[in-house]
Amino acid sequence: MSAASRACPVTPFAALHHTEVPLLLPNAWDHASARALAGQGFPAIGTTSLAVAAAAGLPDGTAATRDETLGLALVLGSQSFLLSVDAEDGFSQGPDEVGEFARRLADVGAVGINLEDRLGDIDRHAAKIAAVKRAAPGLFVNARTDTYWLGDGADGDAGGDPTMSRLDAYQQAGADAVFVPGLTDPGRIAELVHRLDVPLNVLYSPAGPTVPQLTDLGVGRISLGSLLYRRALGAALETMAEIRAGGTPRGRTPSYDDVQALGAR
Repeated sequence: MSAASRACPVTPFAALHHTEVPLLLPNAWDHASARALAGQGFPAIGTTSLAVAAAAGLPDGTAATRDETLGLALVLGSQSFLLSVDAEDGFSQGPDEVGEFARRLADVGAVGINLEDRLGDIDRHAAKIAAVKRAAPGLFVNARTDTYWLGDGADGDAGGDPTMSRLDAYQQAGADAVFVPGLTDPGRIAELVHRLDVPLNVLYSPAGPTVPQLTDLGVGRISLGSLLYRRALGAALETMAEIRAGGTPRGRTPSYDDVQALGAR
C-alpha cells in the first residue's frame, strides 16, 4: 500500500498544515490550560506528555501515562478546538496495540496523534504508523524522530543521513507530517523541507529561529512542547519568591471568576 493511499483525509486539522502560515500549536496539560489557549484564538491544541506525567507523579517517556493520556483526551476531545495528543511512543512496542490506542483516541474526539521513535528500530516505528492509519484512518499522524532530541543529529559512521532515513521511512508508512524536535539550524530545516513530501514540524526554541523565520523556511507546524507548562511552573516559583521577599507579585493573574469560567464543559 502506498503512502498516499494511507494519507489522512483532508480534514480541517490536516488543512492547517498546508497554508502559507505554519500551524502554531500550543501544548496544554489540563482542561483549564487548553480552554485558556483556545480562548486566545488557537484553532488546535496539543497535549504535552511531560506535563501529563509530572502532574501524575510519573516519569515522562516511559509509557507510564497511557491511562492519564487517554483520560485527558476524553476531557478535551469534545471541546470546540481541534485536539492532537502526545502519545509518547504509543505506550507499546506492539503496532497493533498502538493502533488500538489511536482508535480509542479518535473515538473520544482527538484528530491527531504524535508518535516518537526514541531512536528505536526504524521498521518497528514505521509499523506503528501503518497500524494507526489502518485503525484510525482519519487521525493525523505526526511521526517524530529523536535524532536531534536524544542524539546529536550527526551522520552515521558509514555516512548518509540518519534523520532523513527515518523521516523517509515514516512518511512512506503513512505519516501525515514528521517532527524533528531539537533541530534549530535554519539551513538544515530548509533542506528537510525541500526533501520531504509531507509537512515538517519543528519544536519552537527561545534560542532558535523565530516564528516569522520558521515561516520563511517553509515549516508546516511549530509546536511548543512542554515550554508553556515549564514557564507556568517557573512563574509560580517566581511569585512565591517575590512574596517571601516582601514584594508584590508581577505579571498577569487571572481572576477566580476567570478560572471558574474555564472549568465549564
